[in-house]
Amino acid sequence: MPPTFPRKRLLRAHGKSVVFARGSIESAEHVLMKAFIWALYLPDYPDLYVETRIGDKYKPDVVQMGADGKPIFWGESGQVSVKKIESLVRRFPATHFVIAKWGMKLDPVAEIVAEALDGRERRAPFDLIRFAPDSADRFIDADGNVTLTHADLEWRRF
Repeated sequence: MPPTFPRKRLLRAHGKSVVFARGSIESAEHVLMKAFIWALYLPDYPDLYVETRIGDKYKPDVVQMGADGKPIFWGESGQVSVKKIESLVRRFPATHFVIAKWGMKLDPVAEIVAEALDGRERRAPFDLIRFAPDSADRFIDADGNVTLTHADLEWRRF
């Protein structure tokens, strides 16, 4: 059974809070993955924003900008085109990228990412994360506190 998510919900992690809003055509899984990326990487990137335009042709689901105006962290949840992955790794070699998937195998995405990274000099990691179908119940308590670590997930780093 797919998870549910209200139109708006305040979630908390690491002393910060964000209201996550689900768009009319947005799945609960997509919103949950954004929340989980935010909570998972917040200790390393304390100025993460969700659904914020950054002046690029692509809009990240979760992002932190650097002092130079370029993203230092970029999180994507759900479908991400090969064209987008290739463009981002080419233009932002110092950006830590994360792609999250809900309940699907990471192997097909790992092949695409490995090909996009082949021969490219990178100065930041590229992570793939798989959230299990029961993630909503496991990682969000009744008060909206989100608690998870990489050890709780299937996770690959390039």
